[in-house]
Formats: sequence, structure tokens, C-alpha cells
Amino acid sequence: MPTVRRLCHDFLERQGLTTVFGNPGSNELPFLADLPDGFRYVLGLHEGAVVGMADGYAQASGRPVLVNLHAASGSGNAMGALTNAVASRTPLVVLAGQQVRPAIGPEANLASVDAQTLMKPLVGWAAEPACAQDVPRALAQAVFEARLQQRPTYLSVPYDDWSAEAGDNAPAVLDRRVERASVPGGEQARALVERVAAARRPALVLGGDIDSAGLFDDAVRLAERLGGPVWAAPSLFRLPFPNRHPQFRGVLPAGIAPVSEAFEGHDFVLVLGAPVFRYHEYLPGRYLPEGTRLVQVTEDASAAARAPMGEALVADPGAVIGLLLKSLDARGEPAGPYRPAPEPLTADGPSLHPEQVFAALRDELPEDTAYVVESTSTNSAWWRQMDLRRQGSYYFPAAGGLGFGLPGAVGVAMAQPGRPVVGVIGDGSANYGITALWTAAQHRVPLTIVLLRNGTYGALRWFGGLLGVPDAPGLDIPGLDFTRVAEGYGVRAQHVGGAEELRAVLAERPDHPRLIQVDTALTTPS
Repeated sequence: MPTVRRLCHDFLERQGLTTVFGNPGSNELPFLADLPDGFRYVLGLHEGAVVGMADGYAQASGRPVLVNLHAASGSGNAMGALTNAVASRTPLVVLAGQQVRPAIGPEANLASVDAQTLMKPLVGWAAEPACAQDVPRALAQAVFEARLQQRPTYLSVPYDDWSAEAGDNAPAVLDRRVERASVPGGEQARALVERVAAARRPALVLGGDIDSAGLFDDAVRLAERLGGPVWAAPSLFRLPFPNRHPQFRGVLPAGIAPVSEAFEGHDFVLVLGAPVFRYHEYLPGRYLPEGTRLVQVTEDASAAARAPMGEALVADPGAVIGLLLKSLDARGEPAGPYRPAPEPLTADGPSLHPEQVFAALRDELPEDTAYVVESTSTNSAWWRQMDLRRQGSYYFPAAGGLGFGLPGAVGVAMAQPGRPVVGVIGDGSANYGITALWTAAQHRVPLTIVLLRNGTYGALRWFGGLLGVPDAPGLDIPGLDFTRVAEGYGVRAQHVGGAEELRAVLAERPDHPRLIQVDTALTTPS
């Protein structure tokens, strides 16, 4: 009879979860024993970086990914990074080690007391099996729940369970399949088509789920069929539409009043693949203008239930886009040419304006480059200069928690080794996930990190002005040289001065990770 460990390894292999991101402790070693040859263990030096890399890998690959953490301490270290995975609806399967069963009650060292509660309410599902024979079934549930909910799940397993016999019924999990199909019913489909067709001035709002689901090009076709303006949903973590398309109006501001102002004059707003809405700055006002009707289509039932206004249809946005493309006639004139980027702003003194950096990225790197961005104070400069027309071109920390960017870039590059990947990272955020450089070096990941160094937490300085706190302490971080840090982790690095030098360096195509440090002038997010 197979052991629990052997059966779980077989199940994970059949489900394609053979890349494991982790930072193990003693409780995890029994699970890692005798890993089959097809498995790859990606070691991270801190659990926040581990989850960030796994998050990027899962988003870029479109598949659930296994994360291996150490009991309560490792799980706690990972929770900040996990908030981004929750907000981006990334299907991570977090497997944590637990003390042997007789040691949990007495709270022996490394026992995780009430382990499943530790990760709630972050994860979509959490458990600790009641007995060793239930571990294979519980692991299968963790994988299927992650897929169905598009949200991280958490399973704590006492380490003496792995060597136990699995039981006669346990092999039944090996052949299990759980699938989901969410297509609008006949009456729902008819009503939605009629509403969209009857709209005099429709507007379209697209969320990150559109890009995650591979619907980028379909969304362009739908927008051009409708003929109205297109916005990206607030608090954007993936780009669902080409940002220089003539119909694109940018990312909706993350405040109640400005969102309502954007919709002024539109009688119908269709929101696809996004919550309604993820506000940030508290700018109160009416949710919608008088006479504006909003319909949300999402697979996230929780997002549909908690929306404060409008109607919601819990369905596959891809199926709805297909239905509308089939049913609607084209409106008005065809879309015109894409808008060109403006001449980049320049800075006084030796530092570059961020727009100069982004213009160099746009001009010197291939059009299919994927960018993982965590430089919040340069947000406005980024969208003024970049020209992103491909699916999967943009990743951003979905919950706003720093530390995703650098590890996320490593994960995206590992998942898509044939695609150029660039991490655009601020000096403030880089410190949160800096250990991911070591993993990139060990796996020789072909990745470019462009480190924007302005010596301060620029976004916080901007918020200080908004909140009337101009004298807040702890906002400056002078004296950091990331080239030396990177070289210590085994990543080649250089400090670039002028714009032409930067362009020349970016034109190179190394097959290893590298870090380019650029001093930039302080800018604001908007």
C-alpha cells in the first residue's frame, strides 16, 4: 500500500503541480523526501519572496502553483505577500508543515496551534486533515478549491502523516477532475444583449481578470464593436486593453466621486472581469451619475455580492464577450490609429526623469516584453510613455503591498522563458523582496531589473501631501547601492547615468539576470 507522501506526489504530478516554490523547515522535510525526478524545487530565501515568485509564476503560466512554507512562522512571514495573490485571484496552493500529531495539543515548539485559522480570512479555503488517511483527499480539495475560486488555499499537514499508509480508498483522488463552466442561461443572455444593444452611449470597464483569462484580444474586438470609451478598472494589477488604443481612456481613478464623473453622460456601463470597484482614496460622492445603469460580469461571486451598486451576473466574461460579439452589430466609425507617445519629460540635474527611462524601455525592448512594475511614484510617467499591445504585458501588486515586484518578475520570467521580462522596481520596494535576486542567479533566469533610485518613498511623500502630513518621518532611504547588493547575490549589475547609456545597455540581450540601477528624479503617481 502506498504511503501518503507517495500518493500525494503522484496526485500533484498528474495535476501538473511539479514546480514547488518554498523555504523549508524541519516540519516540511518529510514531504520533500523522495520527490520524483520531474519535480523542481525553487528555493527562496524569505517566505515573502517565495510567495511573490509563485504568484508571478502562476499568473504568467495560468496554472495553480504549489507553495511550501514552514509552520506558523513561515506562514506568517508570507502573509503580506499573500494579500497580493488574493487580490489578483491567483490560484496558489500553500502547503505548510505541522508538528507531529501528539505534539500539537501540548504546543510543542514549531506546533502551529489552530493552523487553518491562522491564514483566514485571506485564503479561500484552509484546513488541517483530521487524520493521515485524509491528507490525499484534503490536498486534492486544496488544488480544486484554488482552481474553482481562483484564490490561494492553505493546507497544514502534520509531518508524521507523510509516512503513514494512505488507506484503501485514498488512490481514488488520482483520477479526479473538477471543472467549471459558467455560461449565461437563455433568458440572461437575451436580457444582457438587449441592454447593451439599447444603450445610446455605452462605456466599457475591463478588469485584470480579462488579461489573466487570455481575453485581451477579444476585449479589443468587443470594444471596437461597441465603439465607446474603454477604461481599466481602478487599482489595476493586469492590463486588459492596449493603453495607446484610440478608445482607451486610461485607468479609472480609485475614488467614488471621480469614477462617477468619468461615467457622466453614459447611460450604460458594462464592467467585465473586475470588482465594482476597488476604491483607494476616500473621495465621497454618488456611485453613479443620474440615469447611468451598470452591469457587472464576473466569475468572482464574492465580488458580485459585495458591490454597492448596479446589477451583477456571475458568469465567465469570455462567454459573455463571445455572446456579444456574435449578437451585436458594429457601431459608428472604426477605431482610428493608435496614439503616439509624447516626447518624454526631462529632469534638471544629473538624474533622469522616469519618463526618459520608460521611453528607453519602450523603444529598445521587444514589443512582447512583459513588465512587472512596482514603482508607484512613477505611475503617471509610466502610462504617458509605454505602448503595451500584447496580452500579459503588465503585472502590478494587486493589493498594493510592496514586495511583489522583484520576486514576481522572477516568477514571470521562470514561467515564460521565451519571452523578455523586465522588472521596473523602485528603491523603496526593492528591499522587501531583494532575496529573490539569489533565486534568479541560481536558476540563471534571463531577467532584467531596472532599479529606479530616488532615495525616498515617493508615493508616501505624495500621500503625505494629500493627507496633510508633510512632515512624516521615515520617508527617506539614502545611501543604498543596489549594484553591490545584487552582485552579492550573484546577479551582474551596473549603475547607468545618461539616457543614451541606458538605451545602449537595454539593447543588449543577455541570457542571465542583470540589474540596471538608474538615478531618477522624484515624481508623483498622478
